[in-house]
Amino acid sequence: MRGIAALSYLGAAAALVSTVAAQSYNDIADIHVYGQHFFYSNNGSQFFMKGVAYQQNYSPNGSVSANITYSDPLADAKGCARDIPYLKQIFTNVIRVYAIDPTANHDDCMRQLADADIYVIADLGEPKTSIQSDDPQWDVSLYQRYTSVIDALAKYKNVIGFFAGNENVSAGNQTSAAAFVKAAVRDCKGYIASQNYRNTLGVGYATADVPTRNDLAHYFACEPDNSGNQTQIDFWGYNVYSWCGNSTYGASSYGERYDFFSDYPVPVFFAEYGCIEGVDGGATHRPFTEVEVLFGNMSDVFSGGIVYEWFMGENNYGLVSLDGDSSVSPYPDFTSLRNQLQSISPSTTQSSAYTPSNSAPSCPSTGSAWEAVASPLPPPVNAQLCQCMASSLECNVKSTDETSYGDVFDYICHANDDFCAGIAHNASTGDFGAYSGCNPKEQLAWVANQYYLGNSKSSSACDFSGMATVQKATTAGGTCQSLLDAAGTGGTGSVASPTGRGTDAGPAASSSSKGGAPGMSTPAFFEHGSAIFAVYVTIAAISMIGMVAL
Repeated sequence: MRGIAALSYLGAAAALVSTVAAQSYNDIADIHVYGQHFFYSNNGSQFFMKGVAYQQNYSPNGSVSANITYSDPLADAKGCARDIPYLKQIFTNVIRVYAIDPTANHDDCMRQLADADIYVIADLGEPKTSIQSDDPQWDVSLYQRYTSVIDALAKYKNVIGFFAGNENVSAGNQTSAAAFVKAAVRDCKGYIASQNYRNTLGVGYATADVPTRNDLAHYFACEPDNSGNQTQIDFWGYNVYSWCGNSTYGASSYGERYDFFSDYPVPVFFAEYGCIEGVDGGATHRPFTEVEVLFGNMSDVFSGGIVYEWFMGENNYGLVSLDGDSSVSPYPDFTSLRNQLQSISPSTTQSSAYTPSNSAPSCPSTGSAWEAVASPLPPPVNAQLCQCMASSLECNVKSTDETSYGDVFDYICHANDDFCAGIAHNASTGDFGAYSGCNPKEQLAWVANQYYLGNSKSSSACDFSGMATVQKATTAGGTCQSLLDAAGTGGTGSVASPTGRGTDAGPAASSSSKGGAPGMSTPAFFEHGSAIFAVYVTIAAISMIGMVAL
């Protein structure tokens, strides 16, 4: 039995409009981070998240799939009109969306949300384009995707900020991925500043409840090499499902989380919560007894949380089901959540009466349990640098079949490590080439040209079974020359961050590719350190036998 009878969304929407004064997303007070808390910018009162994950048929987990499609909930004005009245019944003041279409128009839904005093936190990736856990990259295609989402949502004052990653580290052997997400945080924060977007827009990370969670929290909040908060997250999301049914503060380990984050320097909140395991009556009968604790004695450290999730799907976490496209039918746990949130009374403070005292933690030491160094990070992605480089080469790659690149990478890098230094990306040692953020075609072109030059420009040294070809190099000048000079002849120099729009093509485009598949990688020892080098040499030696004819 459903807890509440289904109603027409039109009637409910009309009731909402009669009680809420309409306001534009330009007029709503933005939320800003100050120390460990969120505050309303207009009156300084503290903001606690009473949120819901709001995306249908989407399961984010730090992996990438070219076969998964998604629908943008912020582009569905009718869906927003249908759902917002029910969202307000459970006191929702923020929704989390996992993937949006940056080319879509979001004005209508964002206006409706602003009218209902509902804010948004948006993940920057999407199923085909996000940082992979097992094959991490931070490259042109990812940078353009992430900055395009920022461009699309920056104008809405009811956007609190963005997640640069979600559960990218979910196993002990994936900690190197954190370096690439931290680089994404740095570049997205830098991009927001370079575009003169609202300085209250934040960039954070959402972690799974994994054994490395404490190291992760310290890594993303630490400030290496006196970098200030350039690489520090602005807020920390915690996907936690340890309170199941009628659990307790101790049994759920909520107490341990509270103690750990009590001196954390930025706001912390549950980016997902709402366990369905072992619930009397089944998944749709969650009692949400954790709400009283989260918004009670934990409220001086945690800034609330976001329930997972709104739409019922195959995973059985939904609070409601849709009857067609026009009406909403809540499940019993919708009523439980409403009743719990109705009775909360978190302790609050005014920003004017609050002085932040928590400082950035030390970065975790590298070792068997933690691989990623905090400095240096992967270099800032610069699409113009990559395009300038490709145009300056004498040997370029003409094949666009990225699945065939691996053997060529192996052959060239085995021939001479120096040929591949410019594309190195080793998160455990901090060795990163200037071109490690370029797309796979550009990276392969760089190493092919290094091989060509290293073999006295022999015609046979720029062929690779027809994949590469000799070209007349474009003489660089102006900005291009400055970028190439900074990268250096071996590609190991440091290049400044870009200042233009993330989707700018740049003046020296050499191909129509915006970036390769995130699954494409350089040889394994560049990614994971010398431990794999012996295995790599064996593989590369076998590859070289087959490449001799080239």
